[in-house]
Amino acid sequence: MPTYPAPAVTFVRGEGAVLWDDRGRRYLDFLAGVGVTSLGHANPAVAAAVAEQAATLVHVSNLFATTVGPEVAATLDRLIGGPAGKVFFANSGAEANECALKLARKWGGRGRHVVVSAYGSFHGRTLATLHATGQPQKHEAFQPLPEGFRHVAWSDLAALEAAMRPDVAAVILECVQGEGGVRVPDDGYLPGVRRLCDERGVLLILDEVQTGLGRTGRWFAFQHAGIEPDVVTVAKALGNGVPIGACWARDDVADAFAPGDHATTFGGQPLAASAARAVLAEMERLDVPSLAAAAGERLAKGLESLGAVASVRGRGLLLAAELTAPGTAGDAAARALEAGLVVNAVTDSALRLEPSLLVTDDEIDEAVAVLGEVLG
Repeated sequence: MPTYPAPAVTFVRGEGAVLWDDRGRRYLDFLAGVGVTSLGHANPAVAAAVAEQAATLVHVSNLFATTVGPEVAATLDRLIGGPAGKVFFANSGAEANECALKLARKWGGRGRHVVVSAYGSFHGRTLATLHATGQPQKHEAFQPLPEGFRHVAWSDLAALEAAMRPDVAAVILECVQGEGGVRVPDDGYLPGVRRLCDERGVLLILDEVQTGLGRTGRWFAFQHAGIEPDVVTVAKALGNGVPIGACWARDDVADAFAPGDHATTFGGQPLAASAARAVLAEMERLDVPSLAAAAGERLAKGLESLGAVASVRGRGLLLAAELTAPGTAGDAAARALEAGLVVNAVTDSALRLEPSLLVTDDEIDEAVAVLGEVLG
């Protein structure tokens, strides 16, 4: 179906931070499938885990227990930290957020079902997560959307407080807006949101689909703010390309669900869970948050040295380079692709860069050099 633009390149193979197209041409991948292949393409540990599981047991449905998913859930619970929680496995970030929204409604009860989100946010493409997404231009073609969503200005505590009326069950936010332009909130915003939620008895749902699992230099981006969420959603990097998402919630919140309240046929099935188990083990073995912090600092400094870059924003290895010439990011991304570098225009004036967390110094320097030539 014509839901995507015609592709400029057909990729057939990848290794680490490098891709090759169907003509045998090499590219540096500084998009990582939009933050998905955080351990690089064809990661040996993940490939071996998937191959072994494919030859053992792929699927039996959630009518029965399997052994891998509970291990992944326990690891996520430990990395999120704070109070103990429970995990629901899904197949994508949108589905993880859909679970969070349904959980908030069940927890809040009838008449207390509204979820507040921020303008510029992105939470998915299902009808509910689309309405949670604070981008009205994406809503119009699909009206009427499900009722029960309210949007406020990003990083504006006063606007959020005004929207938190008695019908509100939850607030859902990204700790860094990804699709909204790699926007980092003001210092004090997330702690202020936590305080407001505590005062009003409202759940705080943090969408870590793009920022989670080391990308920003901490295991989860909310940890930069020193807060504890009630619900966390993850996906993207969790399977390193194998589709899997997860919704974590604090024990007492998760217990609002009863058997039959929510389900998915493929959620947490052994093949996807084995990929996630291998990903998390490799991430912990390599301490990827530290790698992302150091590599992100090098990449940001390199980008800031380019005359055509006005500023760089983001955290860790989720960065946006704001260009000095407005409206040129799309053309710059296309010219970078022609020069062998994969990035994307996250706004009409900014390029997004989020390579593998295992990207090398030489690859960073090469990418900066390519961008320097392209933008020059």
